[in-house]
Formats: sequence, C-alpha cells, structure tokens
Amino acid sequence: MAKGKDVRITVILECNSCRKDSNKESPGISRYITQKNRHNTPSRLELRKFCPYCYKHMIHGEIKK
Repeated sequence: MAKGKDVRITVILECNSCRKDSNKESPGISRYITQKNRHNTPSRLELRKFCPYCYKHMIHGEIKK
C-alpha cells in the first residue's frame, strides 16, 4: 500500500538572523524540527522561537530539506 502525499509533514525551522550572519564569527545556526499541516498552511511556516546563539526570541523560517 503506497503512502502517497501525507497531510502532516515534518519541517525544519532555521533562525533568519543567524542565516544572514553566517559569514561573521557565529558559533552556529539554531534549528528546530516541527510538523505542519499541508492543507492548513500551504505557504512557508515562520514562528518566533528562542535562538541560543542570538540569546533572544527570533523568527525561525522553514527551509528545504
């Protein structure tokens, strides 16, 4: 039995400010793994999460696998 396209998929969220500052001396990039419903949120997911490298809450956006 083929699975096909699932409604709920796993996505990776990455800190937007750490991604922009990747050329500077940054200790790393904050990433979170979560799930989203493909039918309710067809666009890219963006959430405010805590970034341990920036030491504050920043916007984390969905990236491609």
